[in-house]
Amino acid sequence: MELTRLIVKGGVISPGELREVVNMAMDQGLESISFGSRQDIIFPKSFKSLDKNALGKHHFVYPDQKSGNNIVSSYVSTDIFRNTNWLTGNKFLYILELFKEQPKLKVNINDPKQQLVPLFTGHLNFIASEHEDYWYLYIRLPKWERMEVYPVLIYSWDIAKFYYEIEKITAEESIGIDLIFNLVSEALDTNNRTIDKPLNIPFYPFPYYEGMNRMGIDQYWLGLYWRNNLYDLDFLKEMCDLCFDCKIGKICITPWKSFIIKGIPKDRKLEWEKFLGKRGINVRHSLLELNWHLPVAMEWALSLKTFLVRTLDQFDISTYGLTFGLSEYNRDGHYFTSIVVEKNELPAALESIKIRDTYNVLFAKNFDPNTREYIVHSQDIDKLELPTILIELSRKYFDELGNTATETTENQQKKEKPQQDIYQCQECLTLYKSEYGDESQGIPKGILFTDLGENYCCSLCGAPKSNFKILEIAEN
Repeated sequence: MELTRLIVKGGVISPGELREVVNMAMDQGLESISFGSRQDIIFPKSFKSLDKNALGKHHFVYPDQKSGNNIVSSYVSTDIFRNTNWLTGNKFLYILELFKEQPKLKVNINDPKQQLVPLFTGHLNFIASEHEDYWYLYIRLPKWERMEVYPVLIYSWDIAKFYYEIEKITAEESIGIDLIFNLVSEALDTNNRTIDKPLNIPFYPFPYYEGMNRMGIDQYWLGLYWRNNLYDLDFLKEMCDLCFDCKIGKICITPWKSFIIKGIPKDRKLEWEKFLGKRGINVRHSLLELNWHLPVAMEWALSLKTFLVRTLDQFDISTYGLTFGLSEYNRDGHYFTSIVVEKNELPAALESIKIRDTYNVLFAKNFDPNTREYIVHSQDIDKLELPTILIELSRKYFDELGNTATETTENQQKKEKPQQDIYQCQECLTLYKSEYGDESQGIPKGILFTDLGENYCCSLCGAPKSNFKILEIAEN
């Protein structure tokens, strides 16, 4: 699908910027815009390229371009859903401001305690730790088969610097995590911190994010969702003016094709409700309808979702805590919903014949999309069979709820690898991983650090073996 995207850094846009975007779209005769899964704004194929003078600071990516990826962030969740204590909205804004050039890779910057924004759908995924201003970094570059953990915690004000250095050193060739770490350590003067415990990602039910909701003592937040992902430009224009009048500085786009306005004054709540009422805006969709992730501008997906939601609603099935995604087969495998329905590709030889579409159904391990491990439940299923399968999986989810402790990402990775240990030099932060050994000193793969001779020293700075500290031990 050839669509134009407007990059919205971190999913955060001011009412003034959105008003400018709306005016650009209206000038071209459009009636609506859409939102994308990476918190960007989507325009239809008919949207024409703008000259540089009209663009201002807006970054458009046209159908024939590959000029950057958006930064996904959970700024949208701060102050309204559970969050890490030290991670404020202002901190997100400061970090986002450090990204001066448009990233070529996908970047996610997230709080692990929220469930609205996916943690691991980027090439570089920065995830807040319990230590103030320090972040885990999970990397999965485009040609990598699995995600790797960067061996130290990253300081908040070094995040952009880290990203640009990694983008630079990986631009020419595909290299591994250890070499990335060594090259970045040599190139940058940074304020890293040793990882003292694995990342723990608690599993919480998917939040209800629509309607007018209390925010602190004297403010409200408003979540708005259009089931067809076509947001009326006249409505958006009037809404931006109301934001100006209420001194609201930011509008937040979610990955669920919706947006949230935070900081509505208590004494203006009635005015907002009248505004929505006069426009006939529905702000009370069921959670069953909100928790679906659909590809942009694909009629088959919207039609299938409508069929499934109506059928599940007729059976009065509870899906609290679950999320659902629709996708074309083998999109890229990076899902972030509990249950995924894949549409199979029709063989080229059969395209001229009218045959019914078939689907595959997958579910995340423990129904937690942050595990990134999906299990195939059914294959080549007819559309009419899908409701029964989703009901079966919903019941399975509630049967197993609370029975299985959520595993940390590191623990999952340990199971994938043979026994190994990882030690780190405390002088220069060089790693010794038994999985690779140390070729520079003639040490073959598979030799545990504890089995090295006492005369072993760091291959980079020469520090003695006693200066190394264990990071982790992985077993079968």
